[in-house]
Amino acid sequence: MAIQIGDTIPNFKAKDTHGNDFDSHQIIGKKPLVIYFYPKDNTPGCTAEACSFRDQYQDFQDLGAEVIGISSDSVASHQKFSKQYQLPFLLLSDADKTIRHLFGVPSSLFGLLPGRVTYVTDKKGVVTMIFDSVMGAKHIAKALEAVKKLQ
Repeated sequence: MAIQIGDTIPNFKAKDTHGNDFDSHQIIGKKPLVIYFYPKDNTPGCTAEACSFRDQYQDFQDLGAEVIGISSDSVASHQKFSKQYQLPFLLLSDADKTIRHLFGVPSSLFGLLPGRVTYVTDKKGVVTMIFDSVMGAKHIAKALEAVKKLQ
C-alpha cells in the first residue's frame, strides 16, 4: 500500500553515494526531509531534476531540510552522476527496488519506467506532501513550498 499524507515514513536502509550504509533512523526526528524517487541517472529529465535540486539545495538547507535522491542505479553509477553534476546531497541505491515498494511509488509510462515521486516530511518523519509527476523540474518548487510551510 502506498504511503499517504499523514503517514510516518517507514524505516529503510540503503547504500549511499559514498558506499556507506544509510539508515533513515539516523535522520528522522532531526530535520525535515525531501525524498525524491527518480527513474535513472544520466537521463535528460533526471539530470535536470537533480541539477535543479542542486541549484536550490542551499534554500532547503537554510530551511533546515535535507534532500535525498533514490533510484535503482548502482552506487558506482550514483558516484559518477553525483561527481559529474556536483550534487551536494546523498543519492541512495535501491537496486532491488525495496524502498520504492516500501513507499508504494507507482511506475509510469504504462509500467515501463520507475515513477518520479517526491515526498516531504516534517522532522518527525510524517509525510506532509506527495508530488507525483513525470515533469522532474516541477518537483523542486513544490518541495520547497512544502518545506516553507513547515516553518
